[in-house]
Amino acid sequence: MDKIQKFLAYNGKINITCVETTNLVEEARKLHDLSPVATAVLGRVLTMGALMASAFKDKDDSVTLQIRANGPIGGVTVTAEADGRVRGYVTNPQVEVPLRKDGKLNVGEAVGNDGFLYVIKDIGLKEPYIGMSKLISGEIAEDFANYYYTSEQKNTAVALGVLVNKDGVKKAGGFIVSSLPDAT
Repeated sequence: MDKIQKFLAYNGKINITCVETTNLVEEARKLHDLSPVATAVLGRVLTMGALMASAFKDKDDSVTLQIRANGPIGGVTVTAEADGRVRGYVTNPQVEVPLRKDGKLNVGEAVGNDGFLYVIKDIGLKEPYIGMSKLISGEIAEDFANYYYTSEQKNTAVALGVLVNKDGVKKAGGFIVSSLPDAT
């Protein structure tokens, strides 16, 4: 990942983590020869991986994120490690779908919304922790917010973005805002 910042707010009751992943996502775009919408899809999941891995305490901890759905992208897999290494791929890197009515890339259509999100955390236990949730939109950030709520029972806001132009990735990043157990 390019840069990470962590904050506590509201007297230590709210945790905020922000990452910039522009260089990471641009490198993935080049390595995998990704279409613009595939860049946005993989970039969002790479960013989420970086955000989740940044919370690990042990340098050997890792998380694998998988999205399996009915969209033409096929699937997405990302692995992120506590030391900042993040890598991933999409099944169909050249996928093209029509733009949304507002002119933006249609990530939700590329991913699909009939499928599942899997989170596999290897945090030094005998077996990895495997959590899952049903996709609700295919837009990825909403799906991860739903995962936190349904699988980890944590109120969490997630924002992920990848801005792509004709030259490649102009900007990429995201943030997670979550309440700590003693928040009212």
